[in-house]
Amino acid sequence: MAEDRFLIIVPAYNESGNIARTVREIQSLLMPLTVLVVDDGSGDQTATEAEQAGAAVVSLPFNIGIGGAVQTGFQYAMEQGFSLAVQIDGDGQHDVSFLKKLIDPIVKNEADMTIGSRFLPPFIGYRSSLIRRVGIHFFAHLISFLTDYKVTDPTSGFRAFNKRMMNIFAREYPHDFPEPEAIMVARRYGARVLEVPVQMRKREAGHSSIRYLATLYYMIKVTFAILFNMVKAKGNM
Repeated sequence: MAEDRFLIIVPAYNESGNIARTVREIQSLLMPLTVLVVDDGSGDQTATEAEQAGAAVVSLPFNIGIGGAVQTGFQYAMEQGFSLAVQIDGDGQHDVSFLKKLIDPIVKNEADMTIGSRFLPPFIGYRSSLIRRVGIHFFAHLISFLTDYKVTDPTSGFRAFNKRMMNIFAREYPHDFPEPEAIMVARRYGARVLEVPVQMRKREAGHSSIRYLATLYYMIKVTFAILFNMVKAKGNM
């Protein structure tokens, strides 16, 4: 609708070499949107490159993690009166040409939160390394087993949210590795969560924060967080 205002939240930590391209790619879309880069205490030129590319920038004084950066974006969205928010990673892996497909169910009031999945047909684009796919499928099966959601890509950071979810996540958003946990928070509030097929790409610069031995820590930590959210949800019934 004409009165809708869309905020694109781009959490970024040391994404110099990626961030300007990501911002310009988003801005090339013919949509009523604002790009906000939340610079999570980067030690490089991330904030400067984002500003030069035309994004609004909030610079955090030190690195607080992707969850805190995204929550900052939700708080900004609520303060500025945006009607819809989209989370896009700053590393260029998300193909923004799929953004309209991601937000359409929100605009049509068919979902409160959408997740871009690389594991839904037609299965195009980069789908990460083998060890990360093992972790992704583990969490997909765990969340699908514990809830009535049928998810395939619970670690995807390509997501859209309506105003209700923006308000919830501005107050309550998981930190550290938040994407799978955020699905459980959404379930606790009875949100309608829908996956849509998207394409992802391999990052061209920098490296992921989840690698090698960190993957094991990630899986253990997030598994306990998911189970804790289930207990918390039952306690609120």
